[in-house]
Amino acid sequence: MALMSEFISVRSAAEEPRIATLLVSRPPTNAMTRQVYREITAAAAEVSERDDVAAVVLYGGHEIFCAGDDVPELRTLIATEAQVFARVRHEAVAAVAAIGKPTVAALTGYALGSGLALALAADWRVSGDNVKFGATEILAGLAPDGSGLARLARTIGASRAKELAYSGRFFDAEEALALGLIDDMVAPDGVYDAAVSWARRFVDTPASALAAVKASIDSLETVPPAERAIADQRRYGELFGAGVESSAPAPAQ
Repeated sequence: MALMSEFISVRSAAEEPRIATLLVSRPPTNAMTRQVYREITAAAAEVSERDDVAAVVLYGGHEIFCAGDDVPELRTLIATEAQVFARVRHEAVAAVAAIGKPTVAALTGYALGSGLALALAADWRVSGDNVKFGATEILAGLAPDGSGLARLARTIGASRAKELAYSGRFFDAEEALALGLIDDMVAPDGVYDAAVSWARRFVDTPASALAAVKASIDSLETVPPAERAIADQRRYGELFGAGVESSAPAPAQ
């Protein structure tokens, strides 16, 4: 099954029925525009709501994940339009991060600028060994989205994040792996299959429990401890209210 808009599609296949692929397709570089961001937001909401989707793969195709924002289009915008661009960009990345299911970014070719931010919004990242990365916005005299910078800093530390964002330099998959920006590195032709293999591990796990775990971990940096404890207790109670499911064996008596 495939539900499509112009540049973003949500696809599932009979052989992997509970895994959805959120596919970005705006050749040749999957550069981001306001329309693409709005379509990403809608697609993220769709996979979040669908009961038949247990895990999500973010994919830009075999050639390239995303080369960042469409700078030529950005140069045509007036200040108020640029503010709208920044808002819809923020909303799209936030929508991907808020998908209450396991998400994995399958990275090919390039993950630059907002493409890197989009990848960091996923729970896990698998990359081809030939992929080039970069927080490249500064090369166009621009600044990354603040939430993307925050995720970069949480992942690799503030000083390393500043060095990458200040310089805008490209770096390879080996450095990305050493920094902890990616979780696995495979041959280029194996990226999508590796991402699906990761997602497949969770398709039979109770969805409500996975969502609760994800929400709890994602709140560690943003919610004060007392509020986090209350939210965790509420989510735990909701699991029982919905009926606790378990795929684990019962403990020995």
